[in-house]
Amino acid sequence: MNNSSNRREQIDRCLEAIRGGNSEALNELMPVVYDELRRQAHNMLRHERQGHTLQTTALVHEAYMNLVGSSSRDWENREHFFNVAAKVMRNILVSHARKRCRLKRGGGRLPEAIEPDELPDINKDEVMIRLDDTLNQLRRVDKRQADIVENRFFAGLTNEEIAKLMNISETTVKREWRHAQTWLLREMKQ
Repeated sequence: MNNSSNRREQIDRCLEAIRGGNSEALNELMPVVYDELRRQAHNMLRHERQGHTLQTTALVHEAYMNLVGSSSRDWENREHFFNVAAKVMRNILVSHARKRCRLKRGGGRLPEAIEPDELPDINKDEVMIRLDDTLNQLRRVDKRQADIVENRFFAGLTNEEIAKLMNISETTVKREWRHAQTWLLREMKQ
């Protein structure tokens, strides 16, 4: 058995123990999922603006704390855990972007008059917020397509990895990804 298979089995054992109420298994889980969580976080941060204050390690640690601090720890398996982790990281990045946009707009202070040439261009924080809102709309229309977008764009998974994760064919992933892209672009332009 190779190292990858051993790690998968170890993760699944930890998750099963956690579902069974073994709180010690939470301590065993972090070392075996850390590298994969870092890869996910790195892929997500690649799409962020230059000079983002959250770094890969900080995003991983905040996401992990949210995951283990959550009352819902019923992760079915390794794939489900990493899918939930991707959603948690996305939510952290979106919250961070919303906070930056609030602060940029005065953080609740009364607006001051500004000249039209002083208006800022749309930035990546605003794009992240708009993408998150649009992705949530897509989830209401087609959950599978939303999951594919989330896993591909935010978690950085390949079509092959998504197909395995979602238990569908790679051809289906490619087709659904194209449909989702078209839908998201159309909605974001409105």
